[in-house]
Amino acid sequence: MARKNKGKGGGNPNRPRFWGKHAVAAALDNPDRTVFKAWSTREAAEFMNFPKEMPVVLADVADLGRMVPGDTPHQGVVVEVEPLEDIWLADLLAGAPERAVLLVLDQVTDPHNVGAILRSAAAFGAIGIVTQDRHAPPEGGALAKAASGALERVPWARVVNLARALEEIAEAGFWRIGLAGEAPMELKEALGPPRIALVLGAEGPGMRHNVREHTDALARLPISDAVESLNVSNAAAVALYAASVA
Repeated sequence: MARKNKGKGGGNPNRPRFWGKHAVAAALDNPDRTVFKAWSTREAAEFMNFPKEMPVVLADVADLGRMVPGDTPHQGVVVEVEPLEDIWLADLLAGAPERAVLLVLDQVTDPHNVGAILRSAAAFGAIGIVTQDRHAPPEGGALAKAASGALERVPWARVVNLARALEEIAEAGFWRIGLAGEAPMELKEALGPPRIALVLGAEGPGMRHNVREHTDALARLPISDAVESLNVSNAAAVALYAASVA
């Protein structure tokens, strides 16, 4: 969940636009989300069931296409929203159950990847994600569309310093596992404690040195030699599954 002064993807930077039926329906269903206005085809409006008090402008497909980037599949509906309130890391950790999985992303900046990671986090019951504020995408249409509603459901804590955040995460009883392709052990060997923080770096450079230094173990996914590595969102999904069944 992001800061109020963030957000891109069409419209006012302080009022990002979301598109796609799942992303918009989830935003409408979230009591913590303010949706200011909607543009919709008549068919999509019947599907979306907008609140009576919400301004809805009926538009054709071409008009909506001009409101979103490029050839984005808007599915006949666009809304203008208020970014969600901040989620503080301390509050996220304080509410963690005895068994919990948390995701920490180190400079993963592509909104499609972060959106897909949010979707996997929701699917496998992660308690939230943590990113550095300066090196993570803001709320926006591409991210919300990739998350397919999970942006509204998975707590997202943005922090100033990721290394300090990892110290706070350790103090809350989480075993911090950094994913690295060259790690000496597989992920299943590193799992065990009931509270796990999975740390993933950006594609290419991976985790920064100072972030690695703030993990308790480095582990790799057991992928075949047919590929060098997985996309970060795919790696997150595999790691979340492994942690959820451990």
